[in-house]
Amino acid sequence: MSTEPLPPTRRDFLASSAFGIGAFALAHLLRRDGLLADVPSKPGENLPLDLKPRPPHFAPKATAMISLFMHGGPSHVDLFDPKPELQRNHGKDYGGEVTFSFVNRASKKLLGSPWKFAKHGQSGTDVSELLPETARMVDDLCVIRSMHTGHNGHEVSIRYFHGGIAALTGRPTLGSWVVYALGSESQDLPAYMVLSDPDGPPVDGTNNWSSGFMSPLYQGAVLRPQEPRILNLDPPPHLRGPAQARNLAFLDALNRRHAAMHPGEAELEARIRTYELAASMQTAAKEALDISGEPEYIKRMYGLDQDATREYGTRCLLARRLVERGVRFVQLFLGGQPWDTHSSIKSSLPAICRRTDRPAAALVADLKQRGLLETTLVHWGGEIGRLPVSEGNLDDSAGRDHNGQGFSIWLAGGGIRGGMTYGSTDEVGHRAADNVVTPNDFQATVLHQLGLDHAKLAYHANGRAQSLTDGRPAHVVGEILSSPPIPAKA
Repeated sequence: MSTEPLPPTRRDFLASSAFGIGAFALAHLLRRDGLLADVPSKPGENLPLDLKPRPPHFAPKATAMISLFMHGGPSHVDLFDPKPELQRNHGKDYGGEVTFSFVNRASKKLLGSPWKFAKHGQSGTDVSELLPETARMVDDLCVIRSMHTGHNGHEVSIRYFHGGIAALTGRPTLGSWVVYALGSESQDLPAYMVLSDPDGPPVDGTNNWSSGFMSPLYQGAVLRPQEPRILNLDPPPHLRGPAQARNLAFLDALNRRHAAMHPGEAELEARIRTYELAASMQTAAKEALDISGEPEYIKRMYGLDQDATREYGTRCLLARRLVERGVRFVQLFLGGQPWDTHSSIKSSLPAICRRTDRPAAALVADLKQRGLLETTLVHWGGEIGRLPVSEGNLDDSAGRDHNGQGFSIWLAGGGIRGGMTYGSTDEVGHRAADNVVTPNDFQATVLHQLGLDHAKLAYHANGRAQSLTDGRPAHVVGEILSSPPIPAKA
């Protein structure tokens, strides 16, 4: 008898694709057909393990969210938070206490922004010259200038933003909580989609979109960063016809052998074979990801006609197409952490701004002109900001070290008040000083706009009920909402 290991079956392959479209499709189809076992829990504790649309706790302002996550920590004092005191004292020693991440290049010399700020829109919101396209949309944005994680590290703050608890892995991310609570408006596309970067995965990898202790059904489905964004929607030319028939016959033989070895799984294997006929998801995905029919003016609007913006602009356009087709939660990530401007900030910061400014602004403008901004919440921001002091010498090699004590993000649409700033940092932009907003406050506010009470939304795992904010101090930031927040129920 041969001792050679059997080739992997299609089921083995799909099961090993833990964070891709394959795993999501398999989990979705198995659950739909009643063949996926429930995550162990007491009856009635968790919501049904499916992605059918579910009612929110109360009437929502938003029905979908797009998060433009800027890994590395955009420098707020160079983009959204002008500080005249910092400019006046450029080169002088900072008198406050500073926590440095890179002590060998540490300096207490204040570094005034090399770029000019100007007021824009009817709101008169100050925006840096590095973001001219964002500045044109400023009346649709709420700029929060008082974000605070209290941590300077990347991973610890990323996990705080995504999972609700700083530093802790193994927790569901915000997107997972949203699709668990609300399901999907589309049964032909994943509810939670991640648009990855050709430059590689973001810092902290799959923790950015993991479903943690929830079922994998609720994790982010990752699209490839370039075409084809989903493999094997169509067979390649050399495998069509008789070649494809032979391959399918071979796969069928493998599955039959596997089924004979595991007779209790016969029904499961039979179902897997029928999924070859379940083309609805594949057809919908193919149509949603095909931008060839978009008008040329839309492509130019997103910057697809320019090398610097083409890639990120394409993903922003895809994000609009996905929410337009009922996808609940879309995230765009950047490879590595390009906003981590430790050195040569005079060249590195303009480069990442050129890449992202026009596409991000176009997304807001395009959603608005289609009437989708009212129900789509858009988020732009990173996990931390940058220090007001120089990292290294005060010359062209200068950069800025990490700063989780105070920084800026912006929100648009989904019932958020546009044309306003909220909160402030101290006179040089080091610490959040007024109307401090934590990632838990941010999460509570996002969930509220989607019709969910952050304290009420729970998932039973590891022997207890858990929530995104998990009992930590968190409040809905009512001042930035277009209508008063719904009072929390006891």
